[in-house]
Amino acid sequence: MTIGIISDTHRFFDNKIIEFLKDTDEIWHAGDIGSLETADAIAAFKPLTAVYGNIDDTRVRAAYPKIALFEREGMKVLMTHIGGYPGHYNADIRPMIEREKPDIVVCGHSHILKVIYDKKYRHLHINPGAAGTYGFHQVRTAIRMQLRERQISDLEIGEWKR
Repeated sequence: MTIGIISDTHRFFDNKIIEFLKDTDEIWHAGDIGSLETADAIAAFKPLTAVYGNIDDTRVRAAYPKIALFEREGMKVLMTHIGGYPGHYNADIRPMIEREKPDIVVCGHSHILKVIYDKKYRHLHINPGAAGTYGFHQVRTAIRMQLRERQISDLEIGEWKR
């Protein structure tokens, strides 16, 4: 299964992202989608699992949860927008990490791409950075990876100048 991971699109979903994600089986969006129309465009392109972010309006919040907990290829995934990172998790998410013991934690919000193995909680922490054009970042980013039988492989980063 090939997974595309994006965040912080802020209403922006262009051909560069589409080209990078064209061979994925599904897309995970870690919040700040920007509009329900943007979410619908992504979902029309590929199956979408998403959470809402701090800039998302009531329509997006009604359609998507704040926190998603799901399984893919035998791996438990916890996704939220504002979650922090290893050693600095948000107080709302840390108890859930401790209780659920996910294999992968996906967060957005920072606009900074990070892929870190959390030794304390034994999961891969992924922040795909920002795929949209709004914010301080100079490079737009997304992630593509393979999941198969509880294994992650072929993790790739897409980068585009704003």
